[in-house]
Amino acid sequence: MADKQKFALYFGNRGFFPASLIGSARTEMEAAVKRAGYGTLVLDAAATRHGAVETPAEGLIYADFLQQHRGEYSGVIVCLPNFGDENGAVAALRDAGVPVLIQAYPDELNKMAPELRRDAFCGKFSIMDVFCQNGMPFTALSPHTVHPDGAQFTANLAHFAAVCRVVGGLRRMTVGAIGARTSAFKTVRIDELALQQNGITMETFDLSDVFARIRAIDASGGAYKSKANDLRAYSDFSGTPAPAFDTLVKLGVVLDTLTEECSLDAIAVRCWVEMQQQLNISPCVLLSEINNRGRIAACEVDVGNAVAMYALSLATKDVASCLDWNNNYGDDDGKCILFHCGPVPQSMMASKGVVVDHAILANAVGKGCSYGCNVGRIRPTPFSFASMTTQDGRLNFYAGEGRFTDDPIADDFFGCAGVAEIPGLQDVLLYVGKNGHRHHVSVSPGNVSLALEEALGGYLGFDIDLPQGGV
Repeated sequence: MADKQKFALYFGNRGFFPASLIGSARTEMEAAVKRAGYGTLVLDAAATRHGAVETPAEGLIYADFLQQHRGEYSGVIVCLPNFGDENGAVAALRDAGVPVLIQAYPDELNKMAPELRRDAFCGKFSIMDVFCQNGMPFTALSPHTVHPDGAQFTANLAHFAAVCRVVGGLRRMTVGAIGARTSAFKTVRIDELALQQNGITMETFDLSDVFARIRAIDASGGAYKSKANDLRAYSDFSGTPAPAFDTLVKLGVVLDTLTEECSLDAIAVRCWVEMQQQLNISPCVLLSEINNRGRIAACEVDVGNAVAMYALSLATKDVASCLDWNNNYGDDDGKCILFHCGPVPQSMMASKGVVVDHAILANAVGKGCSYGCNVGRIRPTPFSFASMTTQDGRLNFYAGEGRFTDDPIADDFFGCAGVAEIPGLQDVLLYVGKNGHRHHVSVSPGNVSLALEEALGGYLGFDIDLPQGGV
């Protein structure tokens, strides 16, 4: 896909309704989509009557148009300036292979004579009906009819664009597992075959190869120098010993190299305890920096949450992070503390992070053996959350929304954390526990849970729940 998201525009017609409305709709819809920041692909007006589709024969012309431009568009917008013909729409879009948004023009109360009346309100039901009969997924949003020039259509278009990005991204995702599952964490088990059967390829990498690559890096080389400069600018390493910083730089180069070599969309890293025992580092700040670049890096080899992070990031067009459901917040049942040792991207933090020794792992490996944790606080912002497991060959997601507040957390609280206020939090926590989900949860700024539900469930056929209303 090109960097600028594009939509193919489809215009429906039914001959005994006014065809004169097609021409103005072609102009209005194309202008509205472009004004919202997206590109368009439009069938030539001379290719069919009025540049619209009514008959199955005209539908096949449109289907051929889509085939010729396969890969250039992420979704199709079905525009109904009048009632529209359902049979032509099925022929045109049966094999579209992308999400389809059905938009119907509203009638105006002073334009209801036969030569002016649209009846797209009714025609939209007919299109939806035959799509259901043919097993063709589609997107339909409120209000039932909406003019392209209105703010409601612009909001609907943003939702649809998010759906299209998630569907397109997860249909061809590759995730890298850097190291074996952390032995103590059976909670992050994943079914690689289930992933593959649902279009997600998982590549695995042994830590022995990672460590060998680290030893082979020349500190005088350009990749090393560039990464060192990037890290110094990214976080505060003033308290980090030089040998630990050197190793972090080299590991950063290796992770970038593996990502490029294998075209990985996301990685999940075995971050303890070998890195601390053998390298005297923790990779947290590297994962933070990777995430801040808009790439995806989960810790503790949580491949499921790497997939969830990628879906969230596609939907929000923003960064994502994997956190722990970690602490209650006093006696407030609507708030909790979400935390991890430092993979949170800088753009989600209240201020620049400080790289320190791992205060918790020090109990196991000793002090001074695990520098790399990026300590700070998460800034106040609305966010969406999600997580994924595999079970019986199925991909199971949940999603919801909340906000990080400016509520205080004690200064001696280790890691990067934020107070999350989540409507129905206790229902969410019960759902997570009763359905065998992770102690991890992925977050990204913005409100996209409904777009995730539609993309993952409606188009990709995964299982997804929005548990904020109950278990």
